[in-house]
Amino acid sequence: MANICVLGSINMDMVLRVKNIPRPGETILADSLKKVPGGKGANQAVAASRLGGNVSMIGKVGCDEDGEYLVKRLHENNINTENIFLDHNNPTGIAVINVSEDGQNSIIVISGSNMAIQNEEILSVKRLIENSDVLIAQFETPISATIEAFKIAKKSGAITILNPAPARKMPDEILKYTDIIVPNETEAYELTKVDVKDIETAKLASKKFIEKGVKYVVVTMGDKGAVLVSEANFDFVPAFKVNAVDTTAAGDAFIGALGCMIVESKNLDYNVVKDAVMFGNKVSSIVVQRSGAQPSIPYLNEVLEVYKDK
Repeated sequence: MANICVLGSINMDMVLRVKNIPRPGETILADSLKKVPGGKGANQAVAASRLGGNVSMIGKVGCDEDGEYLVKRLHENNINTENIFLDHNNPTGIAVINVSEDGQNSIIVISGSNMAIQNEEILSVKRLIENSDVLIAQFETPISATIEAFKIAKKSGAITILNPAPARKMPDEILKYTDIIVPNETEAYELTKVDVKDIETAKLASKKFIEKGVKYVVVTMGDKGAVLVSEANFDFVPAFKVNAVDTTAAGDAFIGALGCMIVESKNLDYNVVKDAVMFGNKVSSIVVQRSGAQPSIPYLNEVLEVYKDK
C-alpha cells in the first residue's frame, strides 16, 4: 500500500451553531456548542485514511486532555501517531468555528502547540518522510518546518501537496518544492493579488504559482467546483450539487482525497490529477451534507455507494 504523510495541525474544534455569521460589533446568541476533533492537518489525515490511504501524521499537541484525546482519535482512524510530538510549554491548538444556518462558517484558530514544531523535529522524522509517496502540508504549522519537510520529500521522489491555509506571506522557496498547490479563492487572492471571482481569474492566479515552479494548481471554488491548471493545460471541474449544512472540513477532505487518488496512480500525469480533483469533489459533496469536521468525513465505501452510477 502506498504511504501518505501529513504534516499539520491538530486542533480541538469548538463548534458554535448560529443563525448567521456575526458582523463586526454584533452580539448574537448561539444555538449550541459542540467539541469535535479538528485541525487542517488532522482532518486531511483522517480523510486520506478513511479513503484507503496508509497514513502517518507529523504534528504537535500539548500535554493536556485535549492533546491526549485528539491523538487517541487519530489512532482510532488507523493513522500512525508515533511522530506526533508533545509540547510542554504550549497547550493543544483550538479552533472556534461559527456555523450558520446556510452551512457557511467563520473560523478563529488559537495555534498553541501547532506553531511550536521545530525544524530539528522534522529532521528527526526524516526516515518517515523519505518512505512516503505523498507529503501533504498546510500553513497551520511553521512554514520553515514545511520547507524542511518538502526538501526531504523531493530528494526522495515523493509528491508534495501544499494547502496554503490560512493564507499568509510565504517565501517563493517553498513553491520550488511544491508539486500541487490547493488554495481556495480567498487564499489565491492573498497570495497572488489576483481577485478570483470566476474561472478566468482563477486561471490568472494559477499562472502566478506556475511561474514560480509549481507543477499543478487546483483552485477550489466552493459549490462551483475547482479549476485545475498546469503549464500546458486547463480544466474546470464542476462540483456536485447538494444541500450544504456545514462546509467545515470540506476543503480538507478534498485534499485528503486528492492525495489518495494520486498516490494510487504513483504518477503526476495531468489526467490523473484531473480524475483526483473529480474524486475530491465527490468526497467534499458528502462532507458538506453533514455536521462537524472529522465526523463528517466519509469512508471510501460510502463515496463509492453514493456515486456508483457517476
